[in-house]
Amino acid sequence: MTNLQTEPSYRKLLAAAGFAWLFDAMDVGMLSFVVAALAKEWQLTSAQVGLIGSISSLGMAVGAVALGALADRFQRQNILISSLLIFSIFNGLSALAGSYIVFIGLRFIVGIGLGGELPVASTLVSEKAPATIRGRTVVLLESFWAGGWLLSALISYFLIPQFGWRVAVAMTSLTAVYAIVLRIHLKGTTSQVPQQRLSLTTRLRTIWSGTYFSATLMLWTVWFMVVFSYYGMFLWLPSVMVLRGYSIVESFGYVLLMTLAQLPGYFTAAWAIERWGRKLTLVVFLTGTAFSAILFGLAQSLVMLMIFGVLLSFFNLGAWGALYAYSPEQYPAEVRGTGTGLAAGFGRIGGIVGPLLVGLLLQAHVAITIIFGIFFAAILIAIAAILILGKETMAAQNPAA
Repeated sequence: MTNLQTEPSYRKLLAAAGFAWLFDAMDVGMLSFVVAALAKEWQLTSAQVGLIGSISSLGMAVGAVALGALADRFQRQNILISSLLIFSIFNGLSALAGSYIVFIGLRFIVGIGLGGELPVASTLVSEKAPATIRGRTVVLLESFWAGGWLLSALISYFLIPQFGWRVAVAMTSLTAVYAIVLRIHLKGTTSQVPQQRLSLTTRLRTIWSGTYFSATLMLWTVWFMVVFSYYGMFLWLPSVMVLRGYSIVESFGYVLLMTLAQLPGYFTAAWAIERWGRKLTLVVFLTGTAFSAILFGLAQSLVMLMIFGVLLSFFNLGAWGALYAYSPEQYPAEVRGTGTGLAAGFGRIGGIVGPLLVGLLLQAHVAITIIFGIFFAAILIAIAAILILGKETMAAQNPAA
């Protein structure tokens, strides 16, 4: 039995994990601005630009699966700190990259750290939060992502045009210092690692057994489609604005304004998830994402681009918060890290395909309207999977109880 007096409050854990999440979002958000600058500096094709986002997602897939599985064998907080260090150190090295090949190689390793941190952090916070507000707490954890995106947009807007992309990327490596802070904040925290730890083979059989088969199939489908559409759309947002005829500086400014809508999206989802339930909240926000995406693709004027870009940020990031709350609740403690990590890892395959597909389609002169129509269809598939296979988990006193 854990001595509750020695346990840090879940609020302290939320803040500690949240700032780690914020720094990760800074990197992902900044990458969308960096690739626009790299394309100009290194004369990259659209396909090469897309590969940068895809290789990052490949690393995230490896990290989510490997570190998610390790989180069921060892203390989750130690895996969380290790993933942050991997992400920070290799991000700093990528600022020194002198060629395209070196840069994408380092981005793969950065992705491993990033991919491991996200499902492990959400699982840890989900286990520690009181059952009555567990969903809201995990969505609030996700809201730090919006803060990171906002910081990345501010840094990119003010620094990249003046000092270049290397300075902006180097700033994200300073998060290695936060690993020390995180270790102090998480000291004394224990995670739900069972006394009798299951082998990886047993855990894999469990999540695909009859009891959890529908949940696993649903999560893998939703994660794939959501990650595919998110990285396909958001990593290309500044570049899409450039393709619409705006300068890089103007593009950065417009995307910064779109990014501001992410925070109210998270907070609205945090309110809804304990009132409407996980399933309905996720469906509503994904539906909003789908229609915002297709309307953004159809928009021609700056006013319409901004309106639907803001709505896309609002609904999509709210959906992410709901998904991170919903995922760990599908499984019991002994397979929770593995189940959530594998779903996220499979989703990262979508993150590989999305940016690369956009690059190839743009290079083939496919209209932006058609590209965003593909993302519209992908999100509809995710909605169908939730409606058909998903179950509401809000009433459970313990995840997957």
